[in-house]
Amino acid sequence: MTVVTQIGGIIYLIAILLIKKSAEKKRLKRIGIFAVLYLLATFLIVPNIAPIFGREKIKETEFLKARSFFYKLANRNYVRPELNKSIGQIATKFERLNAGIKMVYLDANFPFINKFPLLPHLSHNDGKKIDVSLIYENDNGQLTNKKPSVSGYGVYEMPTEKEYDQNAVCKKNGNWQYDFPKYLTLGTINKDIEFSEKGTRQLAELILKQKNIGKLFIEPHLKTRLNLNNGKVRFHGCQAVRHDDHIHFQLK
Repeated sequence: MTVVTQIGGIIYLIAILLIKKSAEKKRLKRIGIFAVLYLLATFLIVPNIAPIFGREKIKETEFLKARSFFYKLANRNYVRPELNKSIGQIATKFERLNAGIKMVYLDANFPFINKFPLLPHLSHNDGKKIDVSLIYENDNGQLTNKKPSVSGYGVYEMPTEKEYDQNAVCKKNGNWQYDFPKYLTLGTINKDIEFSEKGTRQLAELILKQKNIGKLFIEPHLKTRLNLNNGKVRFHGCQAVRHDDHIHFQLK
């Protein structure tokens, strides 16, 4: 639980200590106390302590939403204040260009302690990073808020035969984990939508225009396809996982 939520293990330990070993239905009572304490901590206590560690909960708006309630329930929605401000500005500007279309975020960071890993990510450990969903369109070419997976991860916009296949290169070199997120979709949905080059390019360009953003990670074939020539666009390395199911960006 600590690996997934940062605070879950500690709260479960407290729940165990509060219920005597001799108590009737002790397991059920511990689960009940854990649930109450966890919800209180996640939604009332943690948001007020996180600023001490230089982080704050992502401020959702009409145009900025989490892909799943899980990211908020698991305390994976914390960033530094300057990143919070930037993602809010990006979401607002994107909606002005595309009425009704939201910027959808995925994993960000835990609320406490630099270098505490937010698995399965290698670098989401300092409040500076966030993943956002690609943009999709329906059959008639109109942008949609629908996504192809429940989690927001794991459904890839594959390279064509003429495009560079970074996944094949990395796996050939022994980096077996490179496409591991395909197991983290929690279900594939919305088969009627397609990747939107126009929408994703607009979103990426808005991100890159933010002066305090230092890097943007996206798969090499999408960088080429979307004509993203800004020096901030980098390759994340074969030791990470592929980025043709989401965009990662971070502060300088």
